[in-house]
Amino acid sequence: MKRKMTRTEFEEKLMEIGAHKYHNQHPFHHRMHTGQCSVDEIRAWALNRFCYQRIIPEKDSYVMAKLEGVEDRREWRQRIVDHDGEIDDHPEGGLRRWLALTTQLGFDKEYVMSMDGALPVTKFAANAYLTFVREKTALEAVASSLTELFSPNIIGERVQGMLAHYDFITEDSLRYFSYRKSQANRDSNWALDYIDRQAGSRGEQELCLAALRFKCDVLWSMLDAIAGAYQLGGTIPPGSWNPSADGNLLRHSA
Repeated sequence: MKRKMTRTEFEEKLMEIGAHKYHNQHPFHHRMHTGQCSVDEIRAWALNRFCYQRIIPEKDSYVMAKLEGVEDRREWRQRIVDHDGEIDDHPEGGLRRWLALTTQLGFDKEYVMSMDGALPVTKFAANAYLTFVREKTALEAVASSLTELFSPNIIGERVQGMLAHYDFITEDSLRYFSYRKSQANRDSNWALDYIDRQAGSRGEQELCLAALRFKCDVLWSMLDAIAGAYQLGGTIPPGSWNPSADGNLLRHSA
Protein backbone atom coordinates (compact mmCIF):
# COMPACT_ATOMS: atom_id res chain seq x y z
CA MET A 1 0.00 0.00 0.00
CA LYS A 2 1.45 3.35 -1.02
CA ARG A 3 2.06 5.91 1.70
CA LYS A 4 0.15 9.15 1.81
CA MET A 5 1.89 11.90 -0.14
CA THR A 6 3.17 14.97 1.64
CA ARG A 7 1.44 18.21 0.71
CA THR A 8 4.41 19.18 -1.42
CA GLU A 9 4.37 15.86 -3.27
CA PHE A 10 0.61 16.07 -3.78
CA GLU A 11 0.80 19.60 -5.16
CA GLU A 12 3.58 18.52 -7.53
CA LYS A 13 1.24 15.84 -8.89
CA LEU A 14 -1.47 18.45 -9.38
CA MET A 15 0.89 20.68 -11.31
CA GLU A 16 1.98 17.77 -13.50
CA ILE A 17 -1.65 17.21 -14.46
CA GLY A 18 -2.06 20.88 -15.29
CA ALA A 19 1.08 20.93 -17.41
CA HIS A 20 -0.18 18.05 -19.56
CA LYS A 21 -3.97 18.28 -19.54
CA TYR A 22 -5.10 21.85 -18.85
CA HIS A 23 -6.79 23.46 -21.83
CA ASN A 24 -4.22 26.23 -22.21
CA GLN A 25 -2.35 23.55 -24.19
CA HIS A 26 -5.21 23.19 -26.68
CA PRO A 27 -4.45 24.38 -30.24
CA PHE A 28 -7.63 26.49 -30.29
CA HIS A 29 -6.38 28.56 -27.38
CA HIS A 30 -3.03 29.09 -29.05
CA ARG A 31 -4.84 30.32 -32.15
CA MET A 32 -7.08 32.60 -30.12
CA HIS A 33 -4.24 34.14 -28.11
CA THR A 34 -2.13 34.80 -31.19
CA GLY A 35 -4.83 36.46 -33.29
CA GLN A 36 -5.45 33.58 -35.68
CA CYS A 37 -9.16 33.11 -34.91
CA SER A 38 -11.88 34.76 -36.97
CA VAL A 39 -14.52 36.91 -35.31
CA ASP A 40 -17.01 34.06 -35.76
CA GLU A 41 -14.70 31.61 -33.99
CA ILE A 42 -14.44 34.03 -31.06
CA ARG A 43 -18.22 34.38 -31.08
CA ALA A 44 -18.66 30.61 -31.07
CA TRP A 45 -16.21 30.23 -28.19
CA ALA A 46 -17.92 32.88 -26.05
CA LEU A 47 -21.40 31.55 -26.84
CA ASN A 48 -20.50 27.94 -26.03
CA ARG A 49 -18.41 28.76 -22.99
CA PHE A 50 -21.52 30.27 -21.42
CA CYS A 51 -22.84 26.71 -20.98
CA TYR A 52 -19.98 26.14 -18.56
CA GLN A 53 -20.28 29.54 -16.90
CA ARG A 54 -23.98 28.93 -16.28
CA ILE A 55 -23.49 25.75 -14.28
CA ILE A 56 -20.72 27.10 -12.02
CA PRO A 57 -23.04 28.55 -9.33
CA GLU A 58 -25.20 25.42 -9.53
CA LYS A 59 -22.09 23.28 -9.09
CA ASP A 60 -20.97 25.39 -6.17
CA SER A 61 -24.37 24.99 -4.51
CA TYR A 62 -23.99 21.21 -4.67
CA VAL A 63 -20.50 21.43 -3.19
CA MET A 64 -21.61 23.71 -0.38
CA ALA A 65 -24.38 21.28 0.55
CA LYS A 66 -21.78 18.53 0.94
CA LEU A 67 -19.49 20.50 3.26
CA GLU A 68 -20.07 19.64 6.91
CA GLY A 69 -18.27 22.51 8.62
CA VAL A 70 -19.92 25.90 9.05
CA GLU A 71 -16.68 27.74 8.31
CA ASP A 72 -16.13 25.67 5.18
CA ARG A 73 -19.62 26.48 3.90
CA ARG A 74 -19.09 30.16 4.60
CA GLU A 75 -15.90 30.11 2.58
CA TRP A 76 -17.49 28.25 -0.31
CA ARG A 77 -20.58 30.45 -0.34
CA GLN A 78 -18.50 33.33 -1.68
CA ARG A 79 -18.02 31.43 -4.94
CA ILE A 80 -21.76 31.50 -5.57
CA VAL A 81 -21.86 35.25 -4.98
CA ASP A 82 -18.86 35.69 -7.28
CA HIS A 83 -20.79 34.19 -10.20
CA ASP A 84 -24.42 35.05 -9.47
CA GLY A 85 -23.70 38.50 -8.05
CA GLU A 86 -25.65 40.20 -5.30
CA ILE A 87 -29.20 41.54 -5.36
CA ASP A 88 -29.63 44.18 -8.08
CA ASP A 89 -26.15 43.28 -9.34
CA HIS A 90 -24.32 45.29 -6.68
CA PRO A 91 -21.77 43.93 -7.28
CA GLU A 92 -22.49 42.17 -10.54
CA GLY A 93 -21.42 38.55 -10.83
CA GLY A 94 -19.41 36.54 -13.29
CA LEU A 95 -22.45 35.51 -15.31
CA ARG A 96 -23.40 39.13 -15.98
CA ARG A 97 -19.79 39.94 -16.86
CA TRP A 98 -19.66 37.05 -19.32
CA LEU A 99 -22.82 38.34 -20.97
CA ALA A 100 -21.03 41.67 -21.44
CA LEU A 101 -18.58 39.81 -23.68
CA THR A 102 -21.24 38.03 -25.73
CA THR A 103 -23.16 41.31 -26.08
CA GLN A 104 -20.01 43.03 -27.35
CA LEU A 105 -19.74 40.25 -29.91
CA GLY A 106 -23.27 40.92 -31.16
CA PHE A 107 -25.47 38.33 -29.44
CA ASP A 108 -28.71 39.10 -27.62
CA LYS A 109 -28.50 38.22 -23.95
CA GLU A 110 -31.65 36.10 -24.13
CA TYR A 111 -30.25 34.00 -26.97
CA VAL A 112 -27.03 33.31 -25.09
CA MET A 113 -28.85 32.45 -21.86
CA SER A 114 -31.18 30.05 -23.67
CA MET A 115 -28.16 28.05 -24.88
CA ASP A 116 -30.22 27.16 -27.95
CA GLY A 117 -27.27 27.86 -30.23
CA ALA A 118 -24.65 25.99 -28.21
CA LEU A 119 -23.03 22.83 -29.52
CA PRO A 120 -24.37 19.52 -28.15
CA VAL A 121 -20.94 18.53 -26.85
CA THR A 122 -20.50 21.71 -24.82
CA LYS A 123 -23.91 21.19 -23.22
CA PHE A 124 -23.11 17.56 -22.50
CA ALA A 125 -19.70 18.43 -21.05
CA ALA A 126 -21.12 21.11 -18.74
CA ASN A 127 -23.85 18.77 -17.54
CA ALA A 128 -21.33 15.96 -17.04
CA TYR A 129 -19.36 18.21 -14.70
CA LEU A 130 -22.53 19.11 -12.81
CA THR A 131 -23.40 15.41 -12.46
CA PHE A 132 -19.88 14.60 -11.28
CA VAL A 133 -20.05 17.14 -8.47
CA ARG A 134 -23.55 16.07 -7.49
CA GLU A 135 -22.65 12.37 -7.26
CA LYS A 136 -19.09 12.38 -5.90
CA THR A 137 -17.82 13.04 -2.39
CA ALA A 138 -17.18 16.51 -1.01
CA LEU A 139 -13.45 15.84 -1.31
CA GLU A 140 -13.66 14.96 -5.00
CA ALA A 141 -16.04 17.83 -5.71
CA VAL A 142 -13.66 20.33 -4.13
CA ALA A 143 -10.67 18.79 -5.92
CA SER A 144 -12.37 19.18 -9.29
CA SER A 145 -12.20 22.94 -8.79
CA LEU A 146 -8.41 22.90 -8.71
CA THR A 147 -8.14 23.87 -12.36
CA GLU A 148 -8.14 27.29 -10.68
CA LEU A 149 -4.50 26.62 -9.88
CA PHE A 150 -3.75 27.10 -13.56
CA SER A 151 -6.36 29.64 -14.64
CA PRO A 152 -4.49 32.85 -13.66
CA ASN A 153 -1.87 32.10 -16.30
CA ILE A 154 -4.36 31.40 -19.07
CA ILE A 155 -6.35 34.49 -18.10
CA GLY A 156 -3.25 36.63 -18.53
CA GLU A 157 -2.51 35.10 -21.94
CA ARG A 158 -6.12 35.41 -23.04
CA VAL A 159 -6.66 39.04 -22.09
CA GLN A 160 -3.32 40.25 -23.41
CA GLY A 161 -3.67 38.33 -26.67
CA MET A 162 -7.28 39.27 -27.37
CA LEU A 163 -6.76 42.97 -26.71
CA ALA A 164 -3.64 42.97 -28.88
CA HIS A 165 -5.10 41.14 -31.88
CA TYR A 166 -8.86 41.78 -32.05
CA ASP A 167 -10.16 45.31 -32.52
CA PHE A 168 -13.70 44.13 -31.79
CA ILE A 169 -12.72 43.27 -28.19
CA THR A 170 -12.58 45.94 -25.47
CA GLU A 171 -11.19 45.92 -21.96
CA ASP A 172 -14.68 46.39 -20.56
CA SER A 173 -16.01 43.36 -22.44
CA LEU A 174 -13.25 41.27 -20.83
CA ARG A 175 -13.95 42.46 -17.30
CA TYR A 176 -14.97 38.94 -16.26
CA PHE A 177 -11.32 37.95 -16.38
CA SER A 178 -10.02 40.91 -14.38
CA TYR A 179 -12.02 39.64 -11.40
CA ARG A 180 -11.39 35.93 -11.90
CA LYS A 181 -7.63 36.11 -11.52
CA SER A 182 -7.69 37.10 -7.84
CA GLN A 183 -10.75 34.94 -7.14
CA ALA A 184 -9.03 31.87 -8.57
CA ASN A 185 -5.93 32.38 -6.43
CA ARG A 186 -8.05 32.76 -3.29
CA ASP A 187 -10.25 29.78 -4.08
CA SER A 188 -7.47 27.38 -5.06
CA ASN A 189 -5.53 28.17 -1.89
CA TRP A 190 -8.59 27.36 0.20
CA ALA A 191 -9.25 24.14 -1.74
CA LEU A 192 -5.66 22.98 -1.22
CA ASP A 193 -5.97 23.60 2.52
CA TYR A 194 -9.28 21.73 2.64
CA ILE A 195 -7.87 18.70 0.82
CA ASP A 196 -4.80 18.71 3.05
CA ARG A 197 -7.12 18.54 6.08
CA GLN A 198 -9.62 16.05 4.71
CA ALA A 199 -7.66 13.59 2.56
CA GLY A 200 -6.53 11.07 5.15
CA SER A 201 -5.05 8.43 2.87
CA ARG A 202 -3.16 7.94 -0.37
CA GLY A 203 -6.34 6.52 -1.87
CA GLU A 204 -8.26 9.71 -1.15
CA GLN A 205 -5.45 11.78 -2.62
CA GLU A 206 -5.59 9.67 -5.79
CA LEU A 207 -9.34 10.32 -6.01
CA CYS A 208 -8.57 14.04 -5.88
CA LEU A 209 -6.06 13.72 -8.70
CA ALA A 210 -8.61 11.78 -10.75
CA ALA A 211 -11.18 14.53 -10.14
CA LEU A 212 -8.78 17.13 -11.51
CA ARG A 213 -8.07 15.00 -14.57
CA PHE A 214 -11.80 14.69 -15.19
CA LYS A 215 -12.26 18.45 -14.96
CA CYS A 216 -9.42 19.03 -17.41
CA ASP A 217 -11.10 16.59 -19.80
CA VAL A 218 -14.36 18.56 -19.53
CA LEU A 219 -12.65 21.81 -20.50
CA TRP A 220 -10.61 20.19 -23.28
CA SER A 221 -13.65 18.49 -24.83
CA MET A 222 -15.43 21.84 -25.10
CA LEU A 223 -12.57 23.30 -27.13
CA ASP A 224 -12.42 20.18 -29.29
CA ALA A 225 -16.09 20.67 -30.13
CA ILE A 226 -15.71 24.37 -30.91
CA ALA A 227 -12.64 23.82 -33.07
CA GLY A 228 -14.26 20.90 -34.89
CA ALA A 229 -17.36 22.89 -35.73
CA TYR A 230 -16.11 26.40 -36.44
CA GLN A 231 -12.61 26.17 -37.84
CA LEU A 232 -12.34 26.13 -41.63
CA GLY A 233 -13.92 22.97 -43.00
CA GLY A 234 -15.70 22.12 -39.75
CA THR A 235 -19.19 20.67 -39.42
CA ILE A 236 -21.75 22.59 -37.38
CA PRO A 237 -24.47 20.34 -35.92
CA PRO A 238 -28.10 21.13 -36.80
CA GLY A 239 -29.57 23.70 -34.44
CA SER A 240 -26.24 25.10 -33.27
CA TRP A 241 -25.34 28.69 -34.11
CA ASN A 242 -24.21 28.90 -37.73
CA PRO A 243 -22.49 32.12 -38.84
CA SER A 244 -23.58 31.58 -42.44
CA ALA A 245 -27.24 30.89 -41.75
CA ASP A 246 -27.91 32.71 -38.48
CA GLY A 247 -26.65 36.21 -39.18
CA ASN A 248 -30.05 37.54 -38.16
CA LEU A 249 -29.31 36.46 -34.59
CA LEU A 250 -26.59 39.08 -34.28
CA ARG A 251 -27.63 42.51 -33.06
CA HIS A 252 -24.63 44.07 -34.80
CA SER A 253 -21.36 43.15 -36.43
CA ALA A 254 -18.45 43.13 -34.00
